[in-house]
Amino acid sequence: MGQQGATTIEQTGIGLHLGQTTQVRLILDSASKQRYFVRVDLPGQPHIPATLAHVGPTMLSTELGQGDAKIRTVEHLLAALSTNQLHGVRIEVDGPEIPLLDGSALGWVEAIATAGLVQSGSPWPEPWLLTQPITVFDGDAFVTAIPAPRLQFTYGVDYLYTAIGQQWHSWQPAQESFAQTIAPARTFGFADQIEQLRQQGLIKGGSLDNALVCDHQGWLNPPLRFANEPVRHKLLDLVGDLSLLGNLPCAHILAYKASHRLHIQFAQALASLQPQ
Repeated sequence: MGQQGATTIEQTGIGLHLGQTTQVRLILDSASKQRYFVRVDLPGQPHIPATLAHVGPTMLSTELGQGDAKIRTVEHLLAALSTNQLHGVRIEVDGPEIPLLDGSALGWVEAIATAGLVQSGSPWPEPWLLTQPITVFDGDAFVTAIPAPRLQFTYGVDYLYTAIGQQWHSWQPAQESFAQTIAPARTFGFADQIEQLRQQGLIKGGSLDNALVCDHQGWLNPPLRFANEPVRHKLLDLVGDLSLLGNLPCAHILAYKASHRLHIQFAQALASLQPQ
């Protein structure tokens, strides 16, 4: 992955939904204050900023777009970049989807650490003060934020599959390592939904090597990395989706049974309170 102090990283792998092999090249861009994707395989190499204004469909992943150029399944990579305070990054991709790697953010986090990527130039944006609670919901699923002295995330899930059931996890970025406690958590799915999703053109690149899969009897590919690995992965997705805000408030952000769509709706609501 290069020498200490390197300014680039390269990773190659298969995308979860489209099943295409793509190469990603991360290049520090200290002159920029944002993360942006470049589709190097398309004419003109169009840029796609990693901002809320460029969010597209959110069916089982988060997609960004600029005009006809799209980039899919960006959340794991963005979570790794944002928690490593890498905010000026050019992300070159030679296809329409970010590689899933092992289904977690661990491959990105380890590559960043191995290369010694450290942002210079523009300072990391300071957290801003949330002065009122804010909530978005859909049925009994919700994402909410309440003012707090420091940033904290809490996530809850509740599935009919007994392998998962009810799970909760809390994470305070200032006290616990993202690399150790959140990044290794892998994406997960359900055996009885695989065929239906594939008929919809989804999870073409999914396998037992890059996703946890369970049925009503248990896990098909244990062992898990954490007893509550599924809910930790949902928290990982939330961190990646909220990175599109640029910087987060001092708040306790609590999500329950949420989706990428609800994550993005919450981020958009939060943006309306963000100081300009």
